[in-house]
Amino acid sequence: MKKKFLALALTAVMALSLAACGGDTQSTDTDADTSGDESASGSQTYTVGIIQQVQHEALDAATQGFQDALTELLGDSVTIDPQNASGDTANCTTIANNFVSQGVDLIMANGTTALQAAATGTSTIPILGTSITEYGVALGIDGFTGTTGYNVSGTSDLAPLDQQAEMLHTWFPDAQTVGLLYCSAEPNSEYQVKVVEDYLSNKGITCTRYSFSDSNDVAAVTTKAAADSDVIYIPTDNTAASCTETIGSIVRSAKTPVVAGEQGICVGCGIMGIGGYYMGLNMSGSFNSSCWINGYGWIAVALVIFANWNPALAVLGTFVFGFFNTLRVSGSSLAAAFPEGLGWLAAVPTQLYQALPFLITAIVLVVSSIRQKGSGQPAALGLNYFREER
Repeated sequence: MKKKFLALALTAVMALSLAACGGDTQSTDTDADTSGDESASGSQTYTVGIIQQVQHEALDAATQGFQDALTELLGDSVTIDPQNASGDTANCTTIANNFVSQGVDLIMANGTTALQAAATGTSTIPILGTSITEYGVALGIDGFTGTTGYNVSGTSDLAPLDQQAEMLHTWFPDAQTVGLLYCSAEPNSEYQVKVVEDYLSNKGITCTRYSFSDSNDVAAVTTKAAADSDVIYIPTDNTAASCTETIGSIVRSAKTPVVAGEQGICVGCGIMGIGGYYMGLNMSGSFNSSCWINGYGWIAVALVIFANWNPALAVLGTFVFGFFNTLRVSGSSLAAAFPEGLGWLAAVPTQLYQALPFLITAIVLVVSSIRQKGSGQPAALGLNYFREER
């Protein structure tokens, strides 16, 4: 019965990996025997604990896919307990130890540090891993051939690193320095960086490692990497993937291109770049590297505050802010076209129009803080959000 259950769970892991990664998935061999006439559901019930390393799109999809597939296979016979470590290695250890104490039937480890914590916590409870790049590196197995030899199995998301490195070299043939941006707490990120570094070094490209220990260091390290590198390479790294917005904002401002191994990083940074290009085209009808788009993120924040967190007022605010921006860009033209009625616009400095949204927002903030009542500010604003807390 246990072997049948493990086989079904491994099937679920492989299904979710294909769905989450959108590509080929390698599986680590398991000793589970799928033969026999026993029903995996029957009258027996099972408890499955899930350790998710951090919250980001790819890992979320893997966890959800595993739950959906296992529920479809076993129905009410399985109870699933998903826990998110929020990127903290100590949390992974705590969650794993709790599952061991509870005597769960299976642990699904989603992410490298989650797998390490589970493997350290138990040698008897079956463990299935996913979102793991290389099991030999993650578990410290020398000469790994695809079988761990103990209670750990699962799927791998190892990308074709040589092809990624070759793509970087093809797209940026004049690049002399490549910054390798990754989390030093993830052994599989170290592994990927080493492979790409060796490949690019053989091409005569200087590679420099820029590592951060956790999400708190991402902004500072990324800023340094963006300033010193012609191109940045980011491997399939869970911490980096969870900080896509931060990384994307910094590299876009520095105009440093990024080649990423994880789809979420690529899409996230790409959308931010496309947004900047679109804004430049919309404002001036053309685009060049000197198009002024910095600061508009703060305008968006100011708009939310100006609208007192009210969606209807936010829509109205976009017209108000847009009106000021139109005067900044076209005020002198309007003054020349209608000198009698709008000639005074020529005397107004464009910097005033540029500053008005911020001045209005400051006034709204002061009034709101004095009034206090009627503020639309969310009650939980400024509080950290932990998905698994209930």
